[in-house]
Amino acid sequence: MISFSSILLFASVVIPGIGDVTLDCDAPGSWKFEMSKTLIADGISTVTVKLRTESEMPPPQFSVKWFMSQKDIHHVWSADSTHYGIPWGTPFKAELASWMPLYAFLDANDRNRMTVACSESCRKTEFRALINEKRMGFDCSFLFFTENEAPLKEYSVKIVFDSRNVFYGEALGDASEWMLQSAGIRPMETPESAFDPLYSTWYTFHQDISDSLVEEECALAAELGMRTLITDDGWQIDQPIGKRTEVGYMFCGDWKAGRNFPDMAAHVRRVHALGFKYMLWYSVPFIGEKSANFSHFKGKLLPEENSCWGGWILDPRFPEVREFLLNTYEKAVREWDLDGLKLDFIGRFKLKGDDPAVAENYAGRDIKSIPLAVERLLTDVMARLKAIKPDILIEFRQPYIGPCIRKFGNMIRATDCPLSMVENRTRIARLRLTSGKTAVHGDMLEWRADESPESAARCIINSLFGVVQYSVRLKTLSESHKQMLAHWLRFSQEHREALLKGKFKPHYPASDYPLLEGESPNERVFCVYQSNLTVDIGAPDRRVIVVNGAFADSVVLDLPSVPLKAEAFDTFGNSVPLQLLKSGVNRVNLPKSGYLRLSWSVLESDCHVHKEKDIR
Repeated sequence: MISFSSILLFASVVIPGIGDVTLDCDAPGSWKFEMSKTLIADGISTVTVKLRTESEMPPPQFSVKWFMSQKDIHHVWSADSTHYGIPWGTPFKAELASWMPLYAFLDANDRNRMTVACSESCRKTEFRALINEKRMGFDCSFLFFTENEAPLKEYSVKIVFDSRNVFYGEALGDASEWMLQSAGIRPMETPESAFDPLYSTWYTFHQDISDSLVEEECALAAELGMRTLITDDGWQIDQPIGKRTEVGYMFCGDWKAGRNFPDMAAHVRRVHALGFKYMLWYSVPFIGEKSANFSHFKGKLLPEENSCWGGWILDPRFPEVREFLLNTYEKAVREWDLDGLKLDFIGRFKLKGDDPAVAENYAGRDIKSIPLAVERLLTDVMARLKAIKPDILIEFRQPYIGPCIRKFGNMIRATDCPLSMVENRTRIARLRLTSGKTAVHGDMLEWRADESPESAARCIINSLFGVVQYSVRLKTLSESHKQMLAHWLRFSQEHREALLKGKFKPHYPASDYPLLEGESPNERVFCVYQSNLTVDIGAPDRRVIVVNGAFADSVVLDLPSVPLKAEAFDTFGNSVPLQLLKSGVNRVNLPKSGYLRLSWSVLESDCHVHKEKDIR
């Protein structure tokens, strides 16, 4: 361990596979630092930095730096899907409600070359990997306290370095688990219902919803096999349907059911009677200019430049603000018998510019840090709601997806990417790599009525490795689209263990994951999204499903041996002719958005046939 305090601070430790890792602080002041290293296992080491001072004060900015050769590194992975390829130095930022400090450097064959992660999952961190052209490598650094931070007396943070030559997904999964353990985080329990297919009102109706419209759609959704409803934005608006285009978030903050939901409790009972779980949307930070509560919370808001579409941002550092939100959710769950909440816009709890609380000496605020206040708010929300319903469902969405957030939510969704099936697929894949046993959901699906069933099915196929959320108007859906949707919904449930819970391997991240693979003890499921990409089936030790998501008329398979039974199906689940297969590479004719089922044992074939009959 190295201890030091000086006008300019610089020290280093040596990490295997990296070399010198240095600590820099330009103005440590009275803060005293300690730096140490630990070898956890072959190829895995940690660096720990501790700092303390005698009395509370804002901590100084400091950084942990190292150089890394670019040899055999061709892609840098981050949870923030806006970064691709080799970065030129744009900082990756993470905090409680925005992404996570976890980054992987990969070779061209999906192998890990170096994965780094930070134990700080609440306060803001920055990670940089600047191209060093002369040395042909990366000048890497984690930066801490780059923005004004609330006063404190001590702080500790760890960084893990993993240089093992393993599949990159294994390194990311292990690092995600390390982040949980380092911060003492226990993820929220995920009930089986978090994996059920879901209907969302958002893309279907936006804010123009009513109890009768929702119930009509739920009746149709129930026939198809959906089991959970999210009633999104609009239920709280007291304006006539068709006159809400300019509403934005001006009416958020009172959280009373609008005129189109005259008896919310009775409405929820009717939806429950259809076999649904009922979840309701709340925009957590917003207090609208036209809400009755707006004047009550004046002086307890973040500055106006942080507002969004008529919705100002509550300052969660005020205990009155947190208690208001807690009471709102508690009352709704209890009085309306809700099964869950979609807690939206958590990431808006942040400041742009100076913090007015500093000039006010934090008057009225019992917590000085906004991220820590949000953490306290969510901790209390979970405690109160689980006291009412232990299996409460809570949905969060990107970018608030990090380890700390998993304490408070059991459904994590890809952020809004309407009509972008490729983006939905890549976001689902990134979430699956870091979310452990928490249920990962895709963004809601919509498609044009004049698409062919095979083309519309691609929206679903690109979402199969997350829980699919449907948001198409079922009442006006054509019969062919309805049959297609019904089949893929059955398919997603029949193969639920492999698709949603099993061992997940997303291949070729630098190319937007054109091949996804999921494995359970009984089967292996591949979805291929790129023409002419060879799918290595692997060992013939279980049933194999290959889904054609490339919108081509064939798929290319590398078979270890000839399967005992091979079947092909179109996008409706109808059996279609299949050519003879051989050991080795095969180009197999297959309908667009269809799939293959391959079995190497009689038991696998018979088991599946019986299960298929039961489902249908």
